[in-house]
Amino acid sequence: DFILVGFRVRPELHILLFLLFLLVYGVVLLGNISMIGIIVTDSQLNTPMYFFLGNLSFIDLSYSTVIAPKAMVNFMSEKRTVSFVGCAAQFFFFALFIVTEGFVLAAMAYDRFIAICNPLLYSVHMSRRLCTQLVAGSYFCGWVSSILQVSVTFSVSFCASRVIDHFFCDSYQIEKISCSNLFVNKMVSLSLATCIILPTVVVIVVSYMYIVTTVLKIPSSEGRKKAFSTCSS
Repeated sequence: DFILVGFRVRPELHILLFLLFLLVYGVVLLGNISMIGIIVTDSQLNTPMYFFLGNLSFIDLSYSTVIAPKAMVNFMSEKRTVSFVGCAAQFFFFALFIVTEGFVLAAMAYDRFIAICNPLLYSVHMSRRLCTQLVAGSYFCGWVSSILQVSVTFSVSFCASRVIDHFFCDSYQIEKISCSNLFVNKMVSLSLATCIILPTVVVIVVSYMYIVTTVLKIPSSEGRKKAFSTCSS
């Protein structure tokens, strides 16, 4: 088993941390479930933008659920342990949803790019099938990335200490208690960062550069305001 240290604070502050996490998690839970419910039940929101937004809400809800409940239990418990399998599972799902979120955000940026820069072709380009494929592809990339990260992170040998200096199973903290050579781990992390973070950031930045350029060319101030409001939200 691993021991999750959590926050290094006085024991009497653990109840405060518990209440803080409970409040934040409750807000996340209520906000995202409400968003998903509204999008699913309102037929007027059956558009690509809200399809992506609904998936983004589900992802946000999911990775919060992976972390927050276990952290809150540990705040109120003297035995703050997590099994090897439990730790690997938590890290896997956290990495899965974080990577998936990045790709979904890139898909949303592309959606807004088409809507603003090519509005006449929007319904042709952003079909329901393409939107579904983009979201499915995002989850697939998340699964592949998570499998690779979990495989290299939890295949190392651990030293005598099993103390993780965090409130959840983070790869960096896990590698700190490893006795193995971490060259392969670092190369995998670098490769994944190059293949995941760089492309998503480029798509988002380039899309919004084109969007801003196009919006600034709109003659009416009301039209510019509406376009900026839609994209920023």
